[in-house]
Amino acid sequence: MKIHEYQARELLAKYGIPVPPGIMVEGPDDAARAFETLQNRYRVKVAVVKAQVHAGGRGKGGGVKLVRSAEEARQVAYQILSKPLVTPQTGPQGVRVTRLLVAAGVDIAKEYYLGVAIDRARGCPVLIASAQGGVEIEQVAKEHPEAIFREPFSATERTEVVLAPYQARKVAYRLGLKGEQVRRAAKVMHQLCQLFVEKDASLAEINPLVVTKPTDENPDGQVLAIDAKVNFDDNALFRQEDIKVQADPTEEDPSEARAKRFGLSYIKLEGNIGCLVNGAGLAMATMDLIKLHGAEPANFLDVGGSASEEAVTEAFRIILSDKNVHGVLVNIFGGIAKCDTIARAIVTAAKEVGFTVPLVVRLEGTNVEQAKKILAEAQKDIPVLESALDLTDAARRIVHNISAGKTKTPAAKTGSKKSAAARA
Repeated sequence: MKIHEYQARELLAKYGIPVPPGIMVEGPDDAARAFETLQNRYRVKVAVVKAQVHAGGRGKGGGVKLVRSAEEARQVAYQILSKPLVTPQTGPQGVRVTRLLVAAGVDIAKEYYLGVAIDRARGCPVLIASAQGGVEIEQVAKEHPEAIFREPFSATERTEVVLAPYQARKVAYRLGLKGEQVRRAAKVMHQLCQLFVEKDASLAEINPLVVTKPTDENPDGQVLAIDAKVNFDDNALFRQEDIKVQADPTEEDPSEARAKRFGLSYIKLEGNIGCLVNGAGLAMATMDLIKLHGAEPANFLDVGGSASEEAVTEAFRIILSDKNVHGVLVNIFGGIAKCDTIARAIVTAAKEVGFTVPLVVRLEGTNVEQAKKILAEAQKDIPVLESALDLTDAARRIVHNISAGKTKTPAAKTGSKKSAAARA
């Protein structure tokens, strides 16, 4: 689960990490009033207006702008809200912006990267830092891997984080910090690790963490978090009610949100062959074989081990609601998920949803013989249905059927005559 930057900044502040003041707004006039509030309350001369979307690279797409007056804040807010924001992570279609953060600008002397993630090789959390902040950490890792410092730490209990003081100081010194900056940065590191563990995060990063230019009040400069990103483990949300309520459903793909309600793992892709599989590894292998035979998967869809007939039927609705789907490949290795349950769901989906594109089914495992009988009896009512011998045969068949132009063969239905997309 992801949250917006303004929510992440509020979370950092709760953990005692210094963050410049900011106000979330939803309209141009609100942005102008927010600038005036920051100006009057904090003597702010420059503010930054930032699009609040779950995508990186906002600055490159025009979603981050400096403003120096309330009127300028209003105009910039209107520009950002009036059209989709296109960034390297959104694709060419972009995403709609409905919220903005108007935050106080700071006089930056140096930018750093600070983050916490899980080191799966070591089996523990790891603090990640770099003196090259303000840019994507993936780019730094690719071009200058020596510029990234890693400090593993233990977290044996959710309330006990053992990032030793010497570890934080060591990282601070390696970043080139000096004097009071070291103490302040070390505290930020400790609190970020605390947040990561206590809130069941999968990623917590500050990019950039900045040191401001010296002033009479702060001769060593302040250490501030001016941008933040925090993602959370979905499986732990049951014990993070304060985080769970911060989810923004408008940032989710409607089909993905719909799948989640039925316990399905679904991710929409750009291809034309819909996939319905049980097991993440099997799903990845199925997608690879589709690509190997010259086509592209339209989705990742894992029905899991305990999917009901109702959930699998809904999975077909979701797949067929995608207008780019020209064929469907079902690949089930029955264990906990029984093959006959999938077969009955296919028959139900044919009646309730309808198949107007080729459907190739490969079943193996628990109750496979019963499943084959169900499909054989249903084939007269589902003319687009084919059974495959194995996964390779299934991938070859579905790609061949699409390339041969068999995408408009109507399926016999006993229900409504509406198209699958309309019913979905």
